[in-house]
Amino acid sequence: MSPTRREFIRTTGVAGAGVALLGTAACAGAPAESGDVADAPPESLRILLLGGTGFIGPHMVRYAVERGHQVSIFTRGRREIDLPESVEQLVGDRNDDHTALEGRTWDVVLDNNAQDYRWVQKSTALLAGAARQYVFVSSISAYALEGFGWDRAEEVMLEPLVDEDYARIQPPTGWRDGDDAPYGLMKTLSEDIVHAAFPGRATIVRPGLIVGPGDMTDRFTYWPVRLDDGGEVLAPGNPDHANQVIDQRDLTEWIVRLAENGTAGDFNATGPAERLSMGSMLDQIGDAIDTPYDLTWVPESFLEEQGVAPWQDLPAWIPGDPLMFVDVRDAVAAGLTFRPLAVTARDTLEWDKARPAEERANRRFGMSREREHDLLNAWASAQG
Repeated sequence: MSPTRREFIRTTGVAGAGVALLGTAACAGAPAESGDVADAPPESLRILLLGGTGFIGPHMVRYAVERGHQVSIFTRGRREIDLPESVEQLVGDRNDDHTALEGRTWDVVLDNNAQDYRWVQKSTALLAGAARQYVFVSSISAYALEGFGWDRAEEVMLEPLVDEDYARIQPPTGWRDGDDAPYGLMKTLSEDIVHAAFPGRATIVRPGLIVGPGDMTDRFTYWPVRLDDGGEVLAPGNPDHANQVIDQRDLTEWIVRLAENGTAGDFNATGPAERLSMGSMLDQIGDAIDTPYDLTWVPESFLEEQGVAPWQDLPAWIPGDPLMFVDVRDAVAAGLTFRPLAVTARDTLEWDKARPAEERANRRFGMSREREHDLLNAWASAQG
């Protein structure tokens, strides 16, 4: 589809916003409780995972081992993670020490932790002749779109604006190879590097908001925790605003299956397959919660007046942002599936309750209960 055929539709209410589908192809991604919907892989692969101990790495490693693959991880060796004994742990540094990778070969490279395009330059130069496929985890932040603005906060998207052919961020005038690059540009540069080094053998995966157990950012965790606390809950803006999240287990399992199938190409990998709204997201999270709670929907205009920051104060919420409703049909056609969001919420909440108290008391995203209480009181007073 061409971006010129996509537009925002301004409305104050969208019937069925939580069930409008991205076309019939999207329906193929039937949700699965376990996420493991594939048959046994046709062969055992030798997989090199660059990273493996961060948020999405451990589950990717365990899933690959469970499916019979031989897995090596390349890290700095600074973090202890409980991984299967069969996993080979190679120690080095993507900045300047690739000694552990030299003279080795693998079937597939899974690069899920690149924080600098120069890391990707070095790893692809070394591994271009040492592996048949390179899977790079990029981001929808690679797309050339303006950031959030309150002027778009009332716009409700009924169909996605962005597909894999949408324009990506390009280097600014005067930029030279070797210069630093902000996050979005870093991803586009890395994508191009991977395609150049592995022509026809590169797989680019562009996730959006990755959520689920193990997410230390609290960007999604805020909502299961807040609903579980019960009482009156501040819900932001129009409940029909589009939203997208993907469980890290669905993402990582699918990446392993892409490697098994030798699937090349560029894929958006956020979700779910159907159109998710802020209202339906909170409803599905609520399905995993036993505590009584009530949602109070507070308009965007009032939240703006009160200095509330989308994404930061109220996580997983950026009203009117086209990156909260990205076309995922290609990924679904390539086998991406989604477990029910209630399962993600339940497992995230269980994981969160087992975290150290200090972590839970110092969350990186989300407002305090005191701030929420003050806002709710201010909104009630404004209603007379």
